[in-house]
Amino acid sequence: MKKGKIGVQMMMLKSKVDELGVYETMRKLHELGFGAVEVSQIPMSAENVAELKRASLDFDIKIAALTAGVDPVYPGAPGETLTTDFEKIVNDCKTLNCHFLRIGMVPFSAIGRKDKIIEFVKKAESVAEKLAEHGIDLYYHNHHVEFQKYDGEYLLDIIKNNTSKIGFEIDVHWVHRGGLDPVEVINKFEGRVALIHLKDYRIGQFDYRVLEGGFDRSKFNQAFHGVIEFAELGEGSLNLKGIIEAGLASGSQYFLIEQDDVYGRDPFDCLKTSADYLRKLGYAEWF
Repeated sequence: MKKGKIGVQMMMLKSKVDELGVYETMRKLHELGFGAVEVSQIPMSAENVAELKRASLDFDIKIAALTAGVDPVYPGAPGETLTTDFEKIVNDCKTLNCHFLRIGMVPFSAIGRKDKIIEFVKKAESVAEKLAEHGIDLYYHNHHVEFQKYDGEYLLDIIKNNTSKIGFEIDVHWVHRGGLDPVEVINKFEGRVALIHLKDYRIGQFDYRVLEGGFDRSKFNQAFHGVIEFAELGEGSLNLKGIIEAGLASGSQYFLIEQDDVYGRDPFDCLKTSADYLRKLGYAEWF
């Protein structure tokens, strides 16, 4: 039976890396049964790269993907970019035996401006061609803004229809928040989606305290619209079984658990909740 690999997006473990360090954070993931990670928002210092490699070997955890922008997402944004740090990023990929590099988001200055989006797409495709010479595939990760239309075409489709080297990492929560069916989007990108972000979508509790002491419309509106939450897998409304099967059929290799906000819970506890649910669904052998 064909299988994918379930892993963790380390963005949700930034605080644990600060507290425990990379190696001990990876040890804890190993204890939870995970065998793959995607690295994002973790400083790629020489020490952290070395610790990622050591942990990968000691705990048999595959480094599924690293993260880098083509350019900064906003002026002065932290992190390395493929424009200024190309050789260093390629060397990190080779050190960690990693063949996927992902762009987290289109530059903020391009949102809403089709001419800037086309500029980004052309530059990203050129970089993808250079990375391919080193055996590294470049992937683009979506949020909800990619489902804004420009002359009748979604931003995500503009990237897809004007490139051949770039693949796609489909984030199913953001697809749903963007108003589309994640399964349909995954099917549409068949052959170009090797990475999927698994995260659920729920409506949280309305904070009734905003009504105390008199009605304030701005506070009410903030609480009313703020009930949308990132949920542990199985704690929300998404058809995760259908999503995973569509991903597998479309060529996805890695299914990476991510939760942008844990709302005060320990992220390791959230990961255990999500992992237990996936095992219950029948994916225990994918860990």
